[in-house]
Amino acid sequence: MSRTRATPSGIRLTAADAALAKGMLDRGDRQHDIAAYFGVNGGRIADIAKGRTFANIAPAAQAKLPPPGPYLTTKEIVEAKKALDQVFVALVRAENRLRPLFQKPA
Repeated sequence: MSRTRATPSGIRLTAADAALAKGMLDRGDRQHDIAAYFGVNGGRIADIAKGRTFANIAPAAQAKLPPPGPYLTTKEIVEAKKALDQVFVALVRAENRLRPLFQKPA
């Protein structure tokens, strides 16, 4: 059985992302959580932590950092979106049922 490599995601960390990642590292966030936040392989965060990439970028200020992880998984996000879609449909149905009560008679 032969396996092929997955198509690259195309996600590239910018200097601004690296500054955030460095600030998150300084705060004590796990590299795994930082990688999940940006949607990249943990190796990219390790490269930043070791100074192999973005060595000249200063860490972002603590006030600019996102909340600490762990972050939602893609699975959890998909499930939340499905639930929100169901709530939206229920709200539209309720609005349609209530609309006649608020219309002025012709």
